[in-house]
Amino acid sequence: MHGSVPNVASVVEGSLYQSKSGRSSPVYNPATGEQIASVALCSSQEVAKAVAAAVSAQEAWGETPAAERARLMFRLRDLLEDQTEQLALTISREHGKTHGDALGEVARGIEPIVFACGIAHALKGEHSTNVARQVDTHTLRQPVGVCAGITPFNFPVMVPLWMLANALACGNSFILKPSERDPSASLLLFELIERAGFPKGVFSVVQGDKEAVDALLTHEDVQAISFVGSTPIAEYVYTTGCAHGKRVQALGGAKNHMVVMPDANLEKVCDALMGSAYGAAGERCMAISVAMPVGDAVADALVAKLAERVKQIRIAPSTDAQAEMGPLITKQHREKVLGYIESGIDEGAELVVDGRNFRLAEHENGYFLGGCLFDRVSPSMRIYREEIFGPVLVVVRAASLEEAVSLTNGHELGNGVAIFTRDGGVARNFARRIKIGMVGVNVPIPVPVGFHSFGGWKRSLFGSHGIYGEETVHFYTKLKTVTTRWDEGQQGAEFNFPKA
Repeated sequence: MHGSVPNVASVVEGSLYQSKSGRSSPVYNPATGEQIASVALCSSQEVAKAVAAAVSAQEAWGETPAAERARLMFRLRDLLEDQTEQLALTISREHGKTHGDALGEVARGIEPIVFACGIAHALKGEHSTNVARQVDTHTLRQPVGVCAGITPFNFPVMVPLWMLANALACGNSFILKPSERDPSASLLLFELIERAGFPKGVFSVVQGDKEAVDALLTHEDVQAISFVGSTPIAEYVYTTGCAHGKRVQALGGAKNHMVVMPDANLEKVCDALMGSAYGAAGERCMAISVAMPVGDAVADALVAKLAERVKQIRIAPSTDAQAEMGPLITKQHREKVLGYIESGIDEGAELVVDGRNFRLAEHENGYFLGGCLFDRVSPSMRIYREEIFGPVLVVVRAASLEEAVSLTNGHELGNGVAIFTRDGGVARNFARRIKIGMVGVNVPIPVPVGFHSFGGWKRSLFGSHGIYGEETVHFYTKLKTVTTRWDEGQQGAEFNFPKA
């Protein structure tokens, strides 16, 4: 690195703010290994300053008519669409994913904004007339107050939009704590939110690490926390936030299976696995990381087809328009993934395709890793039990559909699953029996659209609400039930429990 690098700021009280904590974290271009920025990390006192601004802004924002808030959402949607290219370039530069993948991330992030444009309808309460004589009951959904989102490095635009869309539309103020590995996109989001006309202080960004996270989790004025990340950190966020009286939705890791039935079209299965296992270098919580063919004949044919395809993946930086897979996020994460590969070999799995020696000319310092494919993996192996979060697909052979269902249901993580088959009865039965939050039938990455909700089961989700869609309208609002009597004439005291 030569010369100075730009500093990535926070946003406090509606303006850019450079932390005075004296602590910072480097930001790298994963394709080159070069430091391209430095992000100043907020102290707990600076987080408290952002919370105070959010508290101050929220009351008036919460009283703003829902239709007015929706109009700002429409403006934000238009601005996001206009700036998709710039957002994608920023994502790719700091994360490393291909430009096409980054464009897709922005598009999927806009979906919940579109849903939030109809927030006035989503916030309608219920009304019952004459629940008792001269007594009516109606319900209100009111904002919870100050909400915070702690978001991961792999989707620096999409996941923040998943959270802030309904948080803001429901009348809350929102504080974003993005990943310090790729923080610049958060400032582009602030710029667009400001241009859309949202009031100052309603949206804030605190750049930081664990100190900032803990400050948000324990601050008495933060009412709700949304988190996406690894399962151990999700559990920590959930238990700590709940212990401090907060609503928490904490989405954790995944080990997503794809069950391949004997009647499946193997060409389509291979297409699906290539994109879902190796897209974004496997750094997706919805990546298919376990292929589970039913029967050895299916497994042999599938592994043979996959092996040739994996060897041909075009691995390149995002500046290459033909790139199919980019680098991993950091040197440290690349080393972690390499450790998983060594573990698989040591435990007896068959490494069919070994991508460890991949090198890209003129990018030797980048964090690239070739696609890897394991066969004959058993459920006891670490590469099956744990989330690798890299371009490593493992094949676990199942003797029957019953075994495939049992193995999938027995895994502690339950984010997503897919089945490929031509049999509608098999697919329907599988979808009903499988203990996983999101199911794809001939769909490899079953991420719901923005007017449904995203969320896993078991140790992939801590809390009772999924993210975006109607689920988070409930998460970001409090239900109030009002019972009213307007009497005509005298009413005596009632000493018994009232009844209709």
